[in-house]
Amino acid sequence: MASSSGTSSGSSLLQNSGSEEDLQALMDQRKRKRMISNRESARRSRMRKQKHLDDLVSQVSKLRKENQEILTSVNITTQKYLSVEAENSVLRAQMGELSNRLESLNEIVGALNSSNGVFGASNAFVEQKNGFFFNSLNNMFYMNQPIMAFADILQY
Repeated sequence: MASSSGTSSGSSLLQNSGSEEDLQALMDQRKRKRMISNRESARRSRMRKQKHLDDLVSQVSKLRKENQEILTSVNITTQKYLSVEAENSVLRAQMGELSNRLESLNEIVGALNSSNGVFGASNAFVEQKNGFFFNSLNNMFYMNQPIMAFADILQY
């Protein structure tokens, strides 16, 4: 009986070691499966990170291009503004000169109107100034009108 109990205890050790080997193999298999799963997860994570980085690089490139276009547009607009400002200054100076000339001409017309009795006394009086003839009282009517300046005469 002792031998049978020794065999049964030896057989139980064999079963335990077989069971431990199976358990160790199962644990190794799970460990390998987990390592493969972790590697795959890390690979997907690196791919997501690379895609995000590529998207950011693309966005930076797009924003730099847009910024350059805006700067170009601002520079063109500034140049146009300065050009219009310069032209406006020239037109203001011309307007001032023309206003002074108009005032002078209106003073001349006023002086001629005040001496109208001298020039209107004779219908035979003829005077030529800058291509205009004043030879009658009817033509003196035009000299009595103030000289008007219009903005459209300044256009080229």
